[in-house]
Amino acid sequence: MDRQTRPSFAPADAGPTADAATDATTGAGRPARRPGRGWRVLAGLLLVIALLVVGARLTWSWIDPLGDQTIDRSGPALLRSVQNLSRFEAATGEFQVIVDLEKDAKFLPDAIKGSRTLFVGAGSVDAYVDFSGLPKDALTVSPDRTAVTVRLPHAELEKPNLDNKRSYVFAQERGIFDRISEVLSSSPQNQQELYVLAERKIGDAAAASDLRSRADQNTKAMLEGMLKSLGFTNVTIKYTGEP
Repeated sequence: MDRQTRPSFAPADAGPTADAATDATTGAGRPARRPGRGWRVLAGLLLVIALLVVGARLTWSWIDPLGDQTIDRSGPALLRSVQNLSRFEAATGEFQVIVDLEKDAKFLPDAIKGSRTLFVGAGSVDAYVDFSGLPKDALTVSPDRTAVTVRLPHAELEKPNLDNKRSYVFAQERGIFDRISEVLSSSPQNQQELYVLAERKIGDAAAASDLRSRADQNTKAMLEGMLKSLGFTNVTIKYTGEP
């Protein structure tokens, strides 16, 4: 008699239970994903990008392929003449003036045609006494060589010396036509007129000040000290035109 093979039957719910256990075991062994890991990766990428951008800008500024290079090809200065100066620089005055220059068109408003410029001019004026033209009797010495009389001309003013580093355009208003003409012009705006006006005003201010009288006093003090150091006890300084 043949032996019958009995089929083995697993419980109906064994499969699902085993699978669930396997999933539970696998899930228990896998580490949980941290929520802040993605932000750290993103922050690292942004930091790398920022470093690359900064490095590229520094490299570009150092190489500067589009930058201008200034080359001075001027020749050396040539000495044309030498003159002996026989004058005493007795005083120097520092001046500052504001030039308000306005140019208007006759039949057009300022917004269309016209300009107004405020220019700050700073410079100095020297006051000096010229000794080159002194006559022979300008110096009179007493027989005992204890007294001396000196006749001098009054101090004169040198031409104003405008300082380009301290002179500048403070404000400027221009009409539409003036702006367009400046853009189309091949040369920059000429500011020579502003400098000439500033020098003229500084010269007028120096002439109206006590700069020359201060120079006369300084010259007198200088000569008195020098002549007394030479042994003269009585020093008299007179100016041209005085009795």
